[in-house]
Amino acid sequence: MICIILFLESIGTGELMIIMLFILFFFGSKKIPELAKGLGKGMREMKDAVQGIERDIKQGINLDEEKKMIDDVKKNIEKTKDELK
Repeated sequence: MICIILFLESIGTGELMIIMLFILFFFGSKKIPELAKGLGKGMREMKDAVQGIERDIKQGINLDEEKKMIDDVKKNIEKTKDELK
């Protein structure tokens, strides 16, 4: 999954091992859990933000549809009133 996120779809096992060794050497074994935790929180926040935007867009679409339906009902009521006169 990380490979897809980083647009490294064709990464092999050897390359992945080298990257992991580099991370272990550069950050040390004590910092890796903190980095993973921070990365997980960041990904979760991004996912929540995307879901919030999607929800807002859907609610906006629903409100527009409701307004159109109300306008149509009002027009139909006016037509019926005119026909009854």
